[in-house]
Amino acid sequence: MAAYDDRDGKIWMDGQLVDWRSANIHVLSHAMHYASSVFEGERAYNGKIFLSRKHSERLHFSAGQLDFQIPYTVDEIEAAKQQVLTAQGLTDAYVRAVAWRGAGEDMGVSSARNPVHLAIAAWEWGSYYGDAKMKGAKIDIAKWKRPSPETIPVHAKAAGLYMICTTSKHAAEAKGCSDALFMDYRGYVAECTGANIFFVKDGEVHTPKADVFL
Repeated sequence: MAAYDDRDGKIWMDGQLVDWRSANIHVLSHAMHYASSVFEGERAYNGKIFLSRKHSERLHFSAGQLDFQIPYTVDEIEAAKQQVLTAQGLTDAYVRAVAWRGAGEDMGVSSARNPVHLAIAAWEWGSYYGDAKMKGAKIDIAKWKRPSPETIPVHAKAAGLYMICTTSKHAAEAKGCSDALFMDYRGYVAECTGANIFFVKDGEVHTPKADVFL
């Protein structure tokens, strides 16, 4: 499949549909340097996005946790997601909404004067774990831990929180594993790099309490 920046189609960006290859940002965008970006990963089935509104609400919540406000309402985000699915001719798809602080008057840590942007893209994407979905996945144990809520906004779906996910996923794949499992700062089982984890014990399904992760 073609690289993600070199595809046909449309992406919704700041209120309008633009050609896929034209959905670009400036290299001095604040988000690129200081991780002032939040996002949602959603799945559409038969034309309907699973828990769509809750995702849009969480996107607003995450932005607030990073001290910025998305200039579009939840209703406007919902309409934009449907517009993208229609433009792409997709009914079963992955939907990515992302909001970030762009380039502006500020280029230090402070970025209060910089504009906030929003983009929404959708594409066909199969199982996250590929064949492992049916055959079983080997899981590595990450060397990093999910941090304390006193150190970072753990309930925001923020780009910066995924740095340890990327490095842990790479380390796991190098060992022939599909993913890595995080413990939290207390040593309890938390989550994987891009998915929650569930256990079956004595016929019951258990999952960790999401008190320090999504």
